[in-house]
Amino acid sequence: MPNHWHLVIYPVHDGKLSKFTGWLTLTHTQRWHAHRHSTGQGYVYQGRFKSFLIQNDQHFINVCRYVERNALLAKLVVNAQDWRWSSLWRWHLGTSKEKQILSPWPARRSPSWVDYVNEPQSESELNAIRKNVKRGCPLGDEKWSLNIVARLGLESTLRPHGRPKKRTLTPLFSP
Repeated sequence: MPNHWHLVIYPVHDGKLSKFTGWLTLTHTQRWHAHRHSTGQGYVYQGRFKSFLIQNDQHFINVCRYVERNALLAKLVVNAQDWRWSSLWRWHLGTSKEKQILSPWPARRSPSWVDYVNEPQSESELNAIRKNVKRGCPLGDEKWSLNIVARLGLESTLRPHGRPKKRTLTPLFSP
C-alpha cells in the first residue's frame, strides 16, 4: 500500500513478535532514508505497530483474505493478485524462488483462494477485523477469545475506551 502495510505473522516462539517487528521497521527506516538521502529528516513510521491474536481457523483465513485484498479494496488494482507487493501475487504468480519466502499457513487455503480473495467481504467481517486491529483484542470464536483474554491478561482490550460513565444513584426512599 502506498502509505501503510499489513503483515500476518505466525511466531514460532513466544515474545519474538515485538523483537522481529522492531528489527523490521528499524531496518526499513534506515534503508528508506539511505535510498532517499534523507537521514535525520523525520520519521518513516508513525506510532507503534498494532497486533492482535487470531484463532487458527476461519478467523485466520478471514484476516489473510482482508490483507491480500487490501489493494483491491483501495481500488489500486482490478484484481487482488495484481498487487505486485502482496503475498497473493507472489503465491499465485511468482517464480518458485519468489514463493520460497512464503511460510506455510496454520490453516488451509481453499483451492479457489484467488477467486475467494477477489469476492467482497461482508461489512460485519470487515468491521470485526477493523475492531480487532484498533483495540488489539483477540479474533476468534467467543469461547477461544475469552480464554485467551483471561490467560494473557488482555481484559483491557474488551472494555470500552475512556473513563467509565458516572452512575447516577437512585434514591431508595422518595420524600
